[in-house]
Amino acid sequence: MRLAVSEEHPVSAEFASPWTNLVTFAEPTAGWSAAGRGLTQLATAMAGRGHGAPLPAGDPTEVLAAVAAELGRAQLPEQGIGAAAALDRLADVIARYGIDLTHKLTAAHLQPPPLTVAVIADALASASNASLDTYDSGPATLAIERWAISTLIRLVGFSDAAGGVFGPGGSYSNLLGLLVARDHTAARHGFDIRRHGVRALPRPVVLCSQLTHFSIHRACAALGLGEQAVRPVPVGPDQRMIPEALDAELAGLTADELPVAIVATAGTTDFGSVDPLPEIAAIAARYRVWLHVDAAYGFGSLFSDRLAPLLTGIDRADSITLDLHKVGWQPAAAGVLLLSEVERFASLSRSVAYLNPDDDIEAGYGGLLGQTLQTTRRPDALKVAATFLTYGRRGLGEMLDTCHDIARYAERRIVAEPQLELIAPATMTTVVFRYRCEDLDLDQVNAELRRRLISSGIALIGRTDVRVRGDGAARTCLKLTLLNPEATETDIDALFDQLRRVGLEVESEGLPDGQDEMVTARD
Repeated sequence: MRLAVSEEHPVSAEFASPWTNLVTFAEPTAGWSAAGRGLTQLATAMAGRGHGAPLPAGDPTEVLAAVAAELGRAQLPEQGIGAAAALDRLADVIARYGIDLTHKLTAAHLQPPPLTVAVIADALASASNASLDTYDSGPATLAIERWAISTLIRLVGFSDAAGGVFGPGGSYSNLLGLLVARDHTAARHGFDIRRHGVRALPRPVVLCSQLTHFSIHRACAALGLGEQAVRPVPVGPDQRMIPEALDAELAGLTADELPVAIVATAGTTDFGSVDPLPEIAAIAARYRVWLHVDAAYGFGSLFSDRLAPLLTGIDRADSITLDLHKVGWQPAAAGVLLLSEVERFASLSRSVAYLNPDDDIEAGYGGLLGQTLQTTRRPDALKVAATFLTYGRRGLGEMLDTCHDIARYAERRIVAEPQLELIAPATMTTVVFRYRCEDLDLDQVNAELRRRLISSGIALIGRTDVRVRGDGAARTCLKLTLLNPEATETDIDALFDQLRRVGLEVESEGLPDGQDEMVTARD
């Protein structure tokens, strides 16, 4: 079957040529070739159409409205416009209104520029449309995921008894990790959660640092533990959990409270700080509590000889969350959950007659259905395997070291600028700071400064709230998340030059809507 280009929405013959007589389905020969030629043609056609900035300039409402107008009425058309016109329209929208993660002044989130080899491998994964639930849904990609998981297991230092599974991101991996922790802990105390639910559990408690990712709270709510189960443990000035405070929390639990898990963070979103894993692991072992390490950000430190010591002790965890679409430079998503003992996935096991009957599993036709909440699951491991084979640990480590160097340079620039205040130095690739001035509310100044940088299309930086001095109220701060190993010190200088210029502009013009009259320099 061939798909002809629509005559109602003509495009240039040069652009339309790859799509004329387009193979309808992405078969492994002609279909893959057509997809490759089509991507090449799209790239050529889009040359010069991009905005050349981290984000398009303009008010967010206007930008979103412009995209909606380009797409047209939100209604499935009775007749399609053809591949050439459809792809040209969407590629044009992405070029003119999308984010450019490769821009050197894109530095807001844990959202890196994707490696070209990973993008190609991801397209191959899409073309295969394989799934990982059973052998007959995609044998090659099933074996690739098992290879990638085994590679990660060896990198972290787990034994051969370990296992793992890919998923759509760190929030999902945290949910899955706490689900397994909940069921394992309940079983140790004689409760069958899968059959009877959580009602029989004593008051569950999940201990984590004050800086734990919000997905831990969401997971506790979704798992029936309730957000009240989350017990925040204080952090020190270095933004790391205080082991003595964790010990005191566990020692103070009452008879009707059941510690389900301890969650340590290896790479907090704002600071990149890593909780003291050896001390926390020792406490978890002493109290016989499941230890989950959320290393969505920090796991990539294991690629680097310089930064790997930050994760000393991670091999003593029961479960680990990691995101290779952060430090790993993968197209999203490339999340993983690792377990120190693969058999602990048992509470997720399921035999379904039309997918994985027991006799098929015994004959080797099983898959990974029993290690996840997902059934159909795309082969995200393909791009990870391609990246590992292409770069190896050394190549990925060099990229991370370069990002770390750039973050340390940004830290020095902040210290050298009288109008800037360093709030948190670079542990990995993030730096937290704020702009300072007199006679204006500093929280509002910093928020407005960031918005102007973004809306002007100059730079994309992040923001967060931090208790700047001791136990005072949290203040609005700015944040750089530097994950582009091709960025240079010159790029960082350009970013700070623009930041200072816009900061002075905000000072001279004052804050909008009379906000500058509220308070003078809140500290």
